[in-house]
Amino acid sequence: QVQLVESGGGLVQAGGSLRLSCAASGRAFSSYNMGWFRQAPGKERDFVAAISWTGGRTTYADSVKGRFTISRDNSKNTVSLQMNLLKLEDTAVYYCAAKRSVAIITRSREYDYWGQGTQVTVSS
Repeated sequence: QVQLVESGGGLVQAGGSLRLSCAASGRAFSSYNMGWFRQAPGKERDFVAAISWTGGRTTYADSVKGRFTISRDNSKNTVSLQMNLLKLEDTAVYYCAAKRSVAIITRSREYDYWGQGTQVTVSS
């Protein structure tokens, strides 16, 4: 069982930056691949980024590649998402999720544990 709590969301102007954090509690955090997803009003929950349990592998959605960076600190049970050059279309509720698997998974329905989400709003 893993409990996840996101923080760091807020209101930012286009072109600005935010850093989201996800704190995990429970056993064996370091054995889980971690992902960030986002959901805008009226839309499906979309994949943003994921990182392997060691931190050695990452993958990103094309829409955020080069602007967002996912990282993790297994000693602190945290995973972060650094978001730079934010755009209006990045506005959404951002969720972190955990999945115990060999491969990095980008499909939300396959993740086992979810946080409650944190709102990111990008204004013009």
